[in-house]
Amino acid sequence: MNIEIKKSIKPINYFNALNLLESRLENLSKNIERELIWTLEHDEIFTAGTSYLENEIIDKTIKIIKTNRGGKITCHGPGQLVCYFVLDLRNKKDIRKFITCIEKTIIDTLKFFKIETFADKDNIGIWYREGNQINKVAAIGVRVKKWIAYHGFAININNNLDQYKKIIPCGISNKGITNLIKIKNNNYSDLENILIKNFILNLKT
Repeated sequence: MNIEIKKSIKPINYFNALNLLESRLENLSKNIERELIWTLEHDEIFTAGTSYLENEIIDKTIKIIKTNRGGKITCHGPGQLVCYFVLDLRNKKDIRKFITCIEKTIIDTLKFFKIETFADKDNIGIWYREGNQINKVAAIGVRVKKWIAYHGFAININNNLDQYKKIIPCGISNKGITNLIKIKNNNYSDLENILIKNFILNLKT
């Protein structure tokens, strides 16, 4: 499995990231470039997938960037680890299996930090239960074009959760949003490397 691993230290402009993903997708479809897994952070930005609704914007003063990924409205910002990818599904052609691979990757990674999370077939993402409250800790937004999967997922580590009060995150109003620091005050500096390792491992199965 010949995947390029790219790790960005400084925050990456959202539009530059999307342009790179689109370019890589085209080149991968022509077998010019390799598959890609890319971890990074963005500066604060609200993005909307193809199925969002206007009434999911609570604070009408915020700027929403419309994208061609699946899903609804979410927020990116410092303290959130974003994992983008451009991965070839032409030999497998199984989107559900690929989504399950992403879910397992995040769950396995958080389990390393002794945090038990779960996927929900009705509400995409990774969830953490605390008492009667269920909160999302990771969002997933994937698009498939020419049987190549791109966009990615994001794990909340120590980001500003107040920003989510300005929207109905992912269109789900009866559940909340959390981050890893709120769940368990820990050192998550190894999370990025563990995540990449798990992702590659799960892609092989």
